[in-house]
Amino acid sequence: MSRGNEMAPKKEGEDKNMGKVAIYPGSFDPITYGHLDIVERTLEIFDKVIVAIADNAEKRSLFSVEERLQMAKIIFKDTPNVIVDSFKGLLVDYVAKTNAKVIVRGLRATSDFEYEFHMASMNRSLNTHLDTLFMMTSKDYFFVSSRTIKEVAKLGGGIEGLVPDLVVRRLKEKFKLPFTKKKKIGWDD
Repeated sequence: MSRGNEMAPKKEGEDKNMGKVAIYPGSFDPITYGHLDIVERTLEIFDKVIVAIADNAEKRSLFSVEERLQMAKIIFKDTPNVIVDSFKGLLVDYVAKTNAKVIVRGLRATSDFEYEFHMASMNRSLNTHLDTLFMMTSKDYFFVSSRTIKEVAKLGGGIEGLVPDLVVRRLKEKFKLPFTKKKKIGWDD
């Protein structure tokens, strides 16, 4: 028996060309540094991550699916092991097309867990080969949500450091806000 040069047989969830694949679904309306943190940490476990942007007509989004796709593709352009895509309909149907067996979800608080647990249970009932991996959001971003980012930006508040610069610019464009740099005020000023 030779050691070291043998190819391990591919397991379910591993595509011949992609290795171990995880799906990170969401609305990403807009994408935040909390989302990026989850993607980076997922890449420590999986070979590829598919950022799957949900096209949900029931949900009123600020950015269209095309705008969200474009922003995510620009943000991940230098990360070849991240694939940005969109899907419509049931997530389990989309996952089946990708050969992934794991859905990744970020959790900020216990209130997130209850909702995510119900969704993971439903997905598992629809596809018994599908698992959900929950990741706690980094302490730096546990308070950040896309909804809060939109609310703060709409009111002219600073969101720099919570979302990529591209997202800051796009939110200012959407809300027709000026592109001025605010002076940070500290105790020494």
